[in-house]
Amino acid sequence: MNTNAHPDKLSIIVYSGMFDKVHYALVMASAAAAVGRPVTLFFTMDACVVLEAEKDGSVAWAHMPVSQDAMSASELDADYGKRGIATFEELMEACVAMDVKFMVCEMGLRARGLEDEPLRDDIPLEEGGVVTFLNDASKDGAVIFV
Repeated sequence: MNTNAHPDKLSIIVYSGMFDKVHYALVMASAAAAVGRPVTLFFTMDACVVLEAEKDGSVAWAHMPVSQDAMSASELDADYGKRGIATFEELMEACVAMDVKFMVCEMGLRARGLEDEPLRDDIPLEEGGVVTFLNDASKDGAVIFV
C-alpha cells in the first residue's frame, strides 16, 4: 500500500467540449507534472476536438464553446494571457515538455466523426480505448473526470 500523502500518478479523463474546462484540465496536468508526478490526459468525446490538426490556420480548440463567459474561446484565451494566466497553447507545450502522456480515445473519435481527421503532429499522441487508459492508471493514483 502507498504510504505517501498524495497520489503517485494523476490520470485525467478529459470529456468536456468546453474550452474553459479543458483549459483547467491542462492547468492541473501541468501543475502535477511540474511537481514530478506522472500524468496522463485521456481525451474522449467532445474533448477530442482539442487534438485536431489546424485547419485554414486555425486551431480547433479556438472554436470550442465556453461554459461561463460571453467571450469566445479565442477571446477568453487572449484575456487569460493578458492577465498572466497560461494560454491554451502554452499549457499544451508545457505538458509536452514535461512528458505528460496524451491519449486519445478511439471510441470518442468515432463518436464525434473525427476518426479520419488529421490530428496534431506537435503532440505525441497514443490512440487507445478505455481499457488502455485503465491499464495506464495507477492503483495508488487519482483519476479525475473533467
